[in-house]
Amino acid sequence: MTQVIVVNGGSSSGKSGIVRCLQAVLPDPWLALGTDTLIEAMPASMQVSDGGIDFAPDGEVIVGPEFRTLEAAWIAGVAAMARAGARVIVDEVFLGGAYSQQRWQKALGELRVLWVGVRCDAAVAAGREVARGDRTIGMAASQAEVVHQGVTYDLEVDTTHAEAMECARTIAAHVAVEPDGEFVRPGGRSVPGLRSP
Repeated sequence: MTQVIVVNGGSSSGKSGIVRCLQAVLPDPWLALGTDTLIEAMPASMQVSDGGIDFAPDGEVIVGPEFRTLEAAWIAGVAAMARAGARVIVDEVFLGGAYSQQRWQKALGELRVLWVGVRCDAAVAAGREVARGDRTIGMAASQAEVVHQGVTYDLEVDTTHAEAMECARTIAAHVAVEPDGEFVRPGGRSVPGLRSP
């Protein structure tokens, strides 16, 4: 059974909405943790120091060595929670593309992970960004493709036209796949003859 779901996508792609819907539709309790969780836990001084994290006027995100050190510890902590029995959904933004995924892969090791890519047309994400009013303008467009470069997924969803709940149900169906490939409906009943792709 899946222990960790890593949901990666650019800013305003709809990840957070999908994660909330996943928590509602999955049969077991899942913790939702993400990049925003980490940033909110950091002291405010991290956003004004060269070693921390900075959001440039054009939407670029610049991270320094102090941020990377805390981020590495946080990733290890999330993996430790999963190893201790918590099921975890990680809401991530792989600014480093494949390199970012490799850091998570190393930390998660032997855990059963479902890697999910959340795509959204850059123009649509940019429109959501403006409507939200809590993001630096330009962040959505700059992240729309770069976060997926070189990343390998088990499943991808696209929120350009699909609602968060529809995407969450698609993901949940993959979470229900047992290690032997037998598909199990929510509630635990297996479906004879139906195998995972």
